[in-house]
Amino acid sequence: MTGAGIAVVTVIALLLFGTGYLLGRTGRPVRTSDVGTPVEHATFETLHTASLAAPPLRAGLTEESARRSARRLRSLLGTDALCLTDRDRVLVWDGEGDHHGKEVMEHLQGLIAGGRDTAFHTDCADLDCPLRWAVAVPLTVDHRVLGTLVAYAPRESAVLARAAGEVARWVCVQLELAELDRSRTKLIEAEIKALRAQISPHFIFNSLAAIASFVRTDPEQARELLLEFADFTRYSFRRHGEFTTLADELHSIDQYLALVRARFGERLSVTLQVAPEVLPVALPFLCLQPLVENAVKHGLEGAVSDSRIRISALDAGSEAEVVIEDDGTGMDPERLRQILRGEGGASTGIGLLNVDERLRQVYGDDYGLVIETGVGAGMKITLRLPKYRAGVHGS
Repeated sequence: MTGAGIAVVTVIALLLFGTGYLLGRTGRPVRTSDVGTPVEHATFETLHTASLAAPPLRAGLTEESARRSARRLRSLLGTDALCLTDRDRVLVWDGEGDHHGKEVMEHLQGLIAGGRDTAFHTDCADLDCPLRWAVAVPLTVDHRVLGTLVAYAPRESAVLARAAGEVARWVCVQLELAELDRSRTKLIEAEIKALRAQISPHFIFNSLAAIASFVRTDPEQARELLLEFADFTRYSFRRHGEFTTLADELHSIDQYLALVRARFGERLSVTLQVAPEVLPVALPFLCLQPLVENAVKHGLEGAVSDSRIRISALDAGSEAEVVIEDDGTGMDPERLRQILRGEGGASTGIGLLNVDERLRQVYGDDYGLVIETGVGAGMKITLRLPKYRAGVHGS
């Protein structure tokens, strides 16, 4: 839960405890030796309930998320019934008097249009129905009303009105985080699409041409290369998973290099050094492959003579250290700085910039690419990967 979310639910706990509203509903005895003061008990209960309601809401305001969170939200308020809506319909009704769900949207038209809290009497004809009054609060993200939270009670209550406002504010924080998650996912998908677009049509054409050249002279070699090509493209264009493992990324790189060697033969020399203990380490998908492609482009394809590429993935305590080094044409350091500032043009350096930005997004600014290069001096790229980082899991 975010700091803002904790602050909101703590305010809710103190507000509800101060009136006896929450504890009066739960009716559970407080043992001072277990939970401290009654205020601490109320705060703990509220934080715990809020923590259970948060995960569904992080999926956004949907019928499913509303259904899974409504009971917890009603528990936070200790009210007889609670309703969550979007802009057009009731998503869930939790508690007594669900027949009021048919008329609730009529009371909310002004709220949805204007985004201001509203309270209303139910005027229920059922004498046994306990719901006589309700307060509705808009659920807004970026000044947009996504829906409403409606709390029902037997009578008017200023306390419930204030508490409903605080609970709605906390719900809005979760919905905002959900939108940020979706935006982040879309950004990552766009970046991966950019990397996929970087896979050169010339590489695909040249790989297929190299495979074709072996069809008559060495059919078995042609078959193996065709399988390597199929596995390489399948991995590069897979549709699931924001992260992968070092083992899978290195395997894809090996397939890529096999196709390159089929074309250039002995002109390409590759040294691979990998510590087995780092193979399960998770990292952003398509993170190493563009760096190796860069080494081939500036090393082998830019050289008249033979080229050497060295790839290592070694254990460095709590991190894995990956180094990709070539002895090719290198690059002017100022030109490299321009690329990493996003000034490289539409396609030049897109792989380096993309990988550097994604590493910093996932791990922080201390984990960007470290690049050593000079004109005619080759290029050495070093990156560090934490062996464990919350939310980063290979798939």
